[in-house]
Formats: sequence, structure tokens, C-alpha cells
Amino acid sequence: MYYIIEDTINGILMGSIYGLTAMGLTIIFGVLKVVNFAHGSMLMVGMYLAYWAVTLSGMHPYLAIVLVAPAMFLFGYTLQNFVIKPIFIAEKNVREPLTVIIVTTGIWYILDNLTLLIFGPQYRSLADNPLNGQMLEIGEMFISVPKLYGCITAVITALGVYWFFQKTDMGRAIRATSMDREAASLMGINQYKIYNVAFGIGAATAGIAAVTLVPFYNVFPTVGVLFDIKGFIIVVLGGLGSIGGALAGGIIIGIIESVGPQFMTATWTEAIVYGLFLVVLFVKPSGLFGQKHDW
Repeated sequence: MYYIIEDTINGILMGSIYGLTAMGLTIIFGVLKVVNFAHGSMLMVGMYLAYWAVTLSGMHPYLAIVLVAPAMFLFGYTLQNFVIKPIFIAEKNVREPLTVIIVTTGIWYILDNLTLLIFGPQYRSLADNPLNGQMLEIGEMFISVPKLYGCITAVITALGVYWFFQKTDMGRAIRATSMDREAASLMGINQYKIYNVAFGIGAATAGIAAVTLVPFYNVFPTVGVLFDIKGFIIVVLGGLGSIGGALAGGIIIGIIESVGPQFMTATWTEAIVYGLFLVVLFVKPSGLFGQKHDW
């Protein structure tokens, strides 16, 4: 019985981190109304930034957030402003320009292969970091400390992003643009600036997620692909554009992946995840927790 409770708790913790990795994906979709296929690669860039920041400075892994999050915001803002915005301007009469999806796919390939050329295919890890292998013992259960910190970070980030969208002028402008970009423009809101900021926030949350992963996860050029796939499943489960849904969807996946192998093979566990994804996609396309404009 204890091992099921232990696996469930660890699944919730890891699922929260999954939700954090998908949060930026759902923010960008909620505002720009396009799927960012380069999101996993942005997570990978954040992981490399966190890895080198900790390795070169010797700082505590979680202190890297103060460097990685702003750097990733600037990276996302710049990418949107100089690469993606011109497409929106050229196709301003197209509500959901397909070209943007093609371009983000190209960015995904460029970032992954550029990283491979610069750093090589080697797997890197923070083997000497103070969180490595730490476990919290509760009775007969062992809880991963890095994942516990990651869960706390995910919840704080979700609350912070929600507060930003609800209580700040920029946040309200982002929400207005996500609801009706034409009406927002008529009210004097610069929708392209909003897109830049939203893309930057999405990249920053990916950077925060990257910092939570680095203490216990290997860093390599294609690591983002793994989380991209999970990210798409999570946002479909939770609801595209739903911040809380991303966190809830991640927890669902985390519990299935953690508890499932106790009763079936890993292959069947993955099959259940993808099966749930397909069922939700066909039965409730808005997601289990998605509501229209739930920001």
C-alpha cells in the first residue's frame, strides 16, 4: 500500500513539473492562437543555460532562475519580434496563419541542430549539485526532494502568472487580445507588442521549468522533443489556453506514468496516456478543464 501512495505523490510532483513545461505552450496558444512547435527546443535552451550557469558559477541550482527566466524572456520576445511578427503583419487578415506553425517548426530544427553542433551529442548532468539524489523520508515512503522543489516552483509560477494576467494592466491587455484581437486593437492596444510579451512569458516559464529539471534530468540537444510531445498531450487534456488546466493535465500524466508500471508494463502505461489523449481530443476538444477565456 505504501508504495502506491509513494508513487502517487511522486507522480503528482513530477506531473506538476510537466504542467510547468506545458504552461508556456498554452499561454502562447491562448494569445497568438497558434501552436509553437519550437517550445520544446526553448525548454532545451533553458536547460543548457541553467546547466552552464550552475557549472561555471557553482551557484545553487534554483538560483539559476534569476538568470535563466529573464534571459529566456528576452530570447522569446526577440524571436517573436523579429521572426514571427513579420508573418502576422504579412498575413494580418488570416486569423490563424499556417505559416507561423511552419516557421516555429523550422526554429525547432535550427535550435536543436545548432546546439548539437556547438555542444555535441553528449549527455550532461549536475552530478555534484546539492539536490542530487536527495530523498525525503516519511515513514516508509521516500519522496524526491528535487521534484518536491519543482512542484512548489510550478505552483508558485502558475499563481504568479495568473496574478499577472488578472491584476496588471499588461496582463489585462494580454487577456483582451486573447479574447478579441480586433476589438483590442480598436481600444488602442498594440497587438504585436502583446504577442511579443506573451511569447516572452511563454519562453520564461519554459526557462523556469528548465531550472527545475536540470537537478535530476540529463541535458542533451534533443531533450526538448520528449517534453514537446508531453506538452501537447497535457494542453489537450487540460485545455488549450488554460493555465490551471496545464498544471492539472500534467499531474494526470505524472500519476499515470508513476503508478501505472506497478500494474502493467511501461508500454501499456504509454498506451494509456496516448489513449486518454485521443479520447479527450475527440470527446471534449476543449479539454477536461478548459473554459473559454479562463484567464
